[in-house]
Amino acid sequence: MANILEVKHLSIDFKTYAGNVHAIRDVSFNLKKGETLAIVGESGSGKSVTVRSIMGLLAGNAQIKGGTIKYHNEDLLQKPEQEMNALRGSDISMIFQDPMTSLDPTMPIGKQVAEPLLIHKTMNKEEAMKRAQSVLELVGIPNAKARMKDYPHQFSGGQRQRIVIAIAIVDYPQILIADEPTTALDVTVQAQIIDLMKELQRKIETSIIFITHDLGVVAGIADRVAVMYAGKIIEYGLVDEIFYQPKHPYTWGLLNSMPTLDTSGRLEAIPGTPPDLLDPPKGDAFAPRNPYALQIDVEQEPPFFQVSKTHFAATWLLHPDAPAVEPPAAVRAMMAKYQATQVQEKVGTIDGQG
Repeated sequence: MANILEVKHLSIDFKTYAGNVHAIRDVSFNLKKGETLAIVGESGSGKSVTVRSIMGLLAGNAQIKGGTIKYHNEDLLQKPEQEMNALRGSDISMIFQDPMTSLDPTMPIGKQVAEPLLIHKTMNKEEAMKRAQSVLELVGIPNAKARMKDYPHQFSGGQRQRIVIAIAIVDYPQILIADEPTTALDVTVQAQIIDLMKELQRKIETSIIFITHDLGVVAGIADRVAVMYAGKIIEYGLVDEIFYQPKHPYTWGLLNSMPTLDTSGRLEAIPGTPPDLLDPPKGDAFAPRNPYALQIDVEQEPPFFQVSKTHFAATWLLHPDAPAVEPPAAVRAMMAKYQATQVQEKVGTIDGQG
């Protein structure tokens, strides 16, 4: 499957009174046509900055120090603002996490949904309003035709998020970036929004980058997962590889702090805090919080080690000379459960063939 987006060696600093914050440090990943890539990590890990750089929506004090962001083999970082304006909303669109700050309280929602079509001059006003109605119906707004004249405050939180999604997809973008779109919603509505996004992906054939700190959400929507820490991607692979065959201690920590149906008692938080990116550490940035850290972790940054054709992790624990360590008990239980399921599926396949 061809790559629709390729980010290579992206590095971004932010100028502050205290000095330069090295927010994104040599980040590389790709997005394939029709897939969902989830980028996960704690707050401040660099997820939102990474995707905002794709949209060309970085703050004024941001400095791109290196790298490329290629969309259909054209570097977005080299495009003038006028060309980026033409791409935003039409080819690449973004859903933000707070619908109340994303919607204009003074404008009817029908006009807000139709606005991208008018800005990009792909339709006249009558056609744009018809498309807006059909997209509002597509995202599940009841009685959409009548409600196009209503204002944001007349909708529930879940409905407002559906309207934000409608605005993002009304021009049928090739890439849809969702920046924690379910954070402000309750669990039931979160599940509805996730189901909606999967359905929309099938219908409009878009590729999705899904940003979240909640690994529980990732399992239901992603094809591949990239785990970020301190401005770097430290592990990436297929969703099953990240959940059931994780290799980086930080990924273990995230999974260990995630509630499951088998969870009893208190959840285990990752100890400590992320490093100060004004002065990033010399070795592995996670070393001070890593109970499995080796001496080399504080001296030298680990390279990516290949686990499979699709799975890579930047941890010295994968070096042939590293000692064998076991992940936390909760993570081992998840891995064992998955392996047992795989064995049952293989046995079922053999029995079926027999």
